[in-house]
Amino acid sequence: MDWAAGFDRYAATEDRRIPDDLLAQAQGIYWDLANSQSQIRLLHGDLQHYNVLLDAQRGWLAIDAKGVLGEPAFEIGAVLRNPIERPDLFAQASVVERRVRHFAAKLMLDEDRVLLWGFAQAVLSAIWTVEDGHSPDSADPGLLLAQTIRSMLSPLN
Repeated sequence: MDWAAGFDRYAATEDRRIPDDLLAQAQGIYWDLANSQSQIRLLHGDLQHYNVLLDAQRGWLAIDAKGVLGEPAFEIGAVLRNPIERPDLFAQASVVERRVRHFAAKLMLDEDRVLLWGFAQAVLSAIWTVEDGHSPDSADPGLLLAQTIRSMLSPLN
């Protein structure tokens, strides 16, 4: 699965609902992260609350795995942009910061990499919205999260 190809597919269209500068920044960050990964392993790829179920006989189950190879910090991106229908719950800087800090501490991950993966994946989420035939607007959950995280990034990113 080549999720990074989404950036190029979108850039090749005439669609400009996702600002060019946001797209370029997310694509650059995505490739920088992908090329500097360590501890690469098999990941779920969409690990978030809708994809974790409690089965009476088998206990907790993760469903709808995408089977992505990557570093564990990548996995938190889906959590940061969910619940998708409630961006008011996740697209505030204080909430993002708290969630990133919590996951990084509990899973021994680098906070900056978690935040950067979350940013790149949020822009990809907006791209997928377009590819699914929907129109991302100022209330699009992916774009809202991307803008929030962008405001939190250091000027070097």
